[in-house]
Amino acid sequence: MSIQQGNAETKHVSGSCLYDLLRGTSSRLGQESRTWKHCSSSNNNPRGRLERLLSEAGNRTCADCGSPDPKWVSLSTGAFICIKCSGVHRSLGVHISKVVSVKLDEWTDEQVNCLTELGGNIAVNTKYEASIPDNCRKPKPDSSAEERLDFIRRKYELQQFLNSDLQLSCPFRPSSSPAHCRSISSSWCSAIVPVDKKHCEKQKGLGLSFRNSKKKSEDKLRRRKSDSMAGMIEFVGVIKVNIVRGTNLAVRDVMTSDPYVILSLGNQSVKTRAIKNSLNPIWNESLMLSIPENVPPLKLLVYDKDTFSTDDFMGDAEIDILPLLSAAKADGEAAAAAGMVKQVIPIKLQHVERGILEIQLECIPLTQ
Repeated sequence: MSIQQGNAETKHVSGSCLYDLLRGTSSRLGQESRTWKHCSSSNNNPRGRLERLLSEAGNRTCADCGSPDPKWVSLSTGAFICIKCSGVHRSLGVHISKVVSVKLDEWTDEQVNCLTELGGNIAVNTKYEASIPDNCRKPKPDSSAEERLDFIRRKYELQQFLNSDLQLSCPFRPSSSPAHCRSISSSWCSAIVPVDKKHCEKQKGLGLSFRNSKKKSEDKLRRRKSDSMAGMIEFVGVIKVNIVRGTNLAVRDVMTSDPYVILSLGNQSVKTRAIKNSLNPIWNESLMLSIPENVPPLKLLVYDKDTFSTDDFMGDAEIDILPLLSAAKADGEAAAAAGMVKQVIPIKLQHVERGILEIQLECIPLTQ
């Protein structure tokens, strides 16, 4: 009797433990499932995909100078670059290199898809550094601004280091007449091209013309570079300006205006789009400028866009950004993450009858 009771008690205890075990396992599996879904979601959004792309071996250093942990990207070429090289890229113009921030800018799936297709730093350098001459040295993390400027311009603007087959690829379609042929190992001309005497003479003349025009463009660029090198300076950081809105701006057309904003820092300038027919425009447009070593004031100018005449002045303002940069340097990345080096500023426009601009400033020192 006691044995049966003991067995019954044992079965009862075992059943209770099994229930608790199953309930705990189910709860744990549910929590793990939720955690997995959260991680899967965060890894599949544009930011997560970008972080994975950045963590690949070739993208952990700057494509141009080898500095570790690059936080900037050229959307035009697909190169991950450091903040020093990003300043040179911006100086080339957005038609050659459009630079954005890995951390500060909002990313879309289309942009990440584009970067993925471009292949990252390994693919970029395979293309743009295919044949660097012996007398040319690639910049290092501690190289001067002049060295960076010279190399990056030759790499992307002049494209002097491309494979020679790509620089002078076949400009003619293959002829249909049979002749002895030679194979062209170029991605642009993968077909077999027949050799024709007249065709070769024509191609030779065109090639000579191309080289002469290329030499002229190089001479022109060299003169332009020598002019800019005289005033070449180091950058100490980047300032991101979000032009939020304007309030009660001046009338420059019949009853309204088409305002836009120009930002100027040293010899750099960028501008927003024009908002049609509004005295209280909302831009919400972010612009970036490199901060020179001798930090000048940030200048804002507002104009009314006119189609058939000169744009009308609608006011200006100056902002001393040195205190903001100093705070960013003192507080570092922790302050940047907490928003301590960001400022939302309402600015009363000067030299005009009325108008207020609301902007947000964020400084990123050179170390970030």
